[in-house]
Amino acid sequence: MNVCIFVGARPNFIKIAPIVRAVVKAKAEGKSVSHSLVYAGREDDPTLEPSLFDDLQIGRPDVCLGVECKNLNELTGQVMSAFECYLQEHKTDVVIVVDDLASTMAAAIVAKKQGIRLAHLVAGTRSFDISMPKEINRLVIDGLSDLLFTAGIGGNSAATREGAESSKIYMVGNILMDTLRFNHQRFARPAVMDSLGLTEKRYIVFTLNRKAIIGNDDELRALLVSMMSHTGDIPVVAPLRQLATDAVQRIVNENPLLFENLHIVEPLDYLHFGYLTANALGVVTDSGNVAEEATFNTVPCITLNSYTEHIETVKVGSNVLVGEDPVLLGEEMARMVDGKWKHCGIPERWDGRSAERIVQTLLECAAK
Repeated sequence: MNVCIFVGARPNFIKIAPIVRAVVKAKAEGKSVSHSLVYAGREDDPTLEPSLFDDLQIGRPDVCLGVECKNLNELTGQVMSAFECYLQEHKTDVVIVVDDLASTMAAAIVAKKQGIRLAHLVAGTRSFDISMPKEINRLVIDGLSDLLFTAGIGGNSAATREGAESSKIYMVGNILMDTLRFNHQRFARPAVMDSLGLTEKRYIVFTLNRKAIIGNDDELRALLVSMMSHTGDIPVVAPLRQLATDAVQRIVNENPLLFENLHIVEPLDYLHFGYLTANALGVVTDSGNVAEEATFNTVPCITLNSYTEHIETVKVGSNVLVGEDPVLLGEEMARMVDGKWKHCGIPERWDGRSAERIVQTLLECAAK
């Protein structure tokens, strides 16, 4: 069985790394399976830092399609054309696509047009907001997929509600937890903790990526003021990329005294960022992935969004949604700092063995 694992952007590598390792292990054990790793972007993509593949302990992509485009419709067309050429030249039995990017949807469409079995990782995730481009991508990919690998009951319910056959749905758990479990002993204390004098469980991590927040100064100002007004003497460390740094720094410059405990630092590599978040008092983020990792680490987490693709992080885990409401943010910050966070646990099958279940399912399906 030849498995093509398609990756659309950097975060996908973190999710597919356990599958790559599981396939390699299965092959070493004598099972008839091999893989190829295909990346939509360029080989010299600057978002793929040199340490990424060493940190994840996987090889670099076997093929880079070289697509680089900001217009999503144009990107979709370019990926479809390039991936079609790849599939025509390489025997492939199953294509695994990850998440909900435009490039992911493009690869899914091409695989089905070529008559190849399609598997969707993290299937069934929904915002129920059809105005979101990613929601459309999710619906299309799930509708085309032969195998729907879900992270939890919520994903199963969404897929079933939309008419997916139960025989296609496999609740394998959250693949991010495989990467966390694999790397937990390899996490390394970042130098920035020493330079800032940070002590484990005595700092808060703040991350920001959503353009809707970054691009709205008034909203961002209200959130930042609320956050920093409730931290007391707890330092907040913020590993931010350039766009977010510029937006936050503009607001910090308006009132430096209020923000003297906010420390903006350079983005960290995977193993250093993993240590930083796993050992924090709490996390404030707009990233679903960061919130999922906080749930696995049972670290209190506030998400600056009104929904989550994985409701398990809220119902079972350590996550709380506050949307873009500064009042709610302040209330939850007070609970976090005072050590009065809700009781939380780890959702079902978030045990770090999702990749094993995925590869076993692929082998069983191939044998039918």
